[in-house]
Amino acid sequence: MKKSYEQYKINDIEEAFGVSIASSLHCVITDSIKPYQLSDTFKEELLSKARLAFAIDTEKARSELIVTTILFELRKILREQISFFSGITFDVDASKGLKGRCDFLISLNPEQMFVRSPIISLVEAKNDNIKNGLGQCIAEMIAAQIFNERKGNPIPTIFGVVTTGANWSFLKLTGKKVCIEITEIQLESVELIFGVLMDIIQQNQKFVKH
Repeated sequence: MKKSYEQYKINDIEEAFGVSIASSLHCVITDSIKPYQLSDTFKEELLSKARLAFAIDTEKARSELIVTTILFELRKILREQISFFSGITFDVDASKGLKGRCDFLISLNPEQMFVRSPIISLVEAKNDNIKNGLGQCIAEMIAAQIFNERKGNPIPTIFGVVTTGANWSFLKLTGKKVCIEITEIQLESVELIFGVLMDIIQQNQKFVKH
């Protein structure tokens, strides 16, 4: 039986999909990316929700109170020109094990009824361990790449995020090469997290066919 996204480990990916994986200090984040200035009101709200999420200490709480709050604000800042999906089934190629439920997908298309132009896969780290979520994230990124190509929308680079809520790790897939950013961003630097997400979206909007 073929795997689903959540069953992939980082050690499975190269053999399963013929991609190469490398880590780098400046894979996704560059010195040119500046933190995005957020309102004090939003930062206070996020901090309050984060405290509660960490006190509850479950993936569901971190998802609902931290990740969704950040993605909702991102969509608001971008005037609803993106969409995001939580817990959806994204079956792209069952024969290759590219099937199953995605924690979050971010699309460069504002259509919220169904997925179009996915650009970022965001995975909640399993057992609060970033490494445990990397395999799933990369498998979803590969699926997004194939999905876009089939739709005549070959976006050059697909990005990934694995987060514990407190730590955020960024990845990118270009062709058959996966790069994992060595540096993790802490939630305390949420404005840098927004800066990276904004840069990813703005740099890739020109490739989207609406």
